[in-house]
Amino acid sequence: MPDWRAWHRPLVVFSALMIASTVLTGIGLIVDDRTVVNSPVWFKPFKFSASFAAYGLALAWMVSLLPRGRAAKAGKWAGSVVAVASLLEMVLIVGQAVRGKRSHFNSESSFDGAVFAVMGLTVAVLWLGTLVIAVLLLRARILDRATSLAVKAGAVLALAGTALGFLMTPQTSAQREAGIEDTTGAHGVGITDGGPSMAVTGWETTGGDLRVPHFVGMHSLQLLPLLALLLVALAPRAARLADPVIRLRLTAVAATAYTALLALVTWQALRGQALIRPDATTLIAAGAIAVLTAAGIAFSLRARPAHHRGPDRDDKELAA
Repeated sequence: MPDWRAWHRPLVVFSALMIASTVLTGIGLIVDDRTVVNSPVWFKPFKFSASFAAYGLALAWMVSLLPRGRAAKAGKWAGSVVAVASLLEMVLIVGQAVRGKRSHFNSESSFDGAVFAVMGLTVAVLWLGTLVIAVLLLRARILDRATSLAVKAGAVLALAGTALGFLMTPQTSAQREAGIEDTTGAHGVGITDGGPSMAVTGWETTGGDLRVPHFVGMHSLQLLPLLALLLVALAPRAARLADPVIRLRLTAVAATAYTALLALVTWQALRGQALIRPDATTLIAAGAIAVLTAAGIAFSLRARPAHHRGPDRDDKELAA
């Protein structure tokens, strides 16, 4: 991994601010007993702060991987756009929490509606900035092949996860039928937001919740590259993992399985089904993903015949 001092500075600064925000909003959860839609007023800022901290650090590292030249300049520009847009969104979320108001789906007043509209714009800008970085990464030759695949797949899946957030913004049919004008959009499917929820995540337990696939997709940006880096770290201790082709196979299996998981939780949420209350169809699909993933791992770990092995640039990089 490159020296952290080479990481994209604006994104690193933004992530540091989000770490500080995580601490402060965590304190707010303890000392402020106000609630918004049956949830502690500081819960959403706390979750967003922690999520943005991880997202920003991962993206800061990825931008530093781009080769010098026009790609690096474009990546740095896009990273700065993402940092500014994300910071603005967090300022709005925290500001609404200070006021004791909902930051999302709120159209109680013209001011609240304007805040939500600006937040939608910041998310769109964030998505476009991440798209630019993802395209640049897809075109670049970076790191060993396994880690390169993990970075590129993570960036693409993160784009998909972020885009799924836009499914929450239109007014629901139930809101239109009830003539509700102070709420536009919802994260719940088939239920009203603010019902029984899971600890820590706050995801609904009585119906679908689009925040689940949104979360799963966005955090592929950290999880897939971390897996690839773990395989590299374990290579000196595990003979099979010293083979770059085996690491590439395992990374491809992980990326495929993660894509299938994202599709599954999206399908489950859109069917109005809570994550912790899967029906038989969902369980069968999850079982199929698990079995195929296990088979893929078993195949990936098969040693290559000696006559198929040869010089590989990944071997040189691992030794370095």
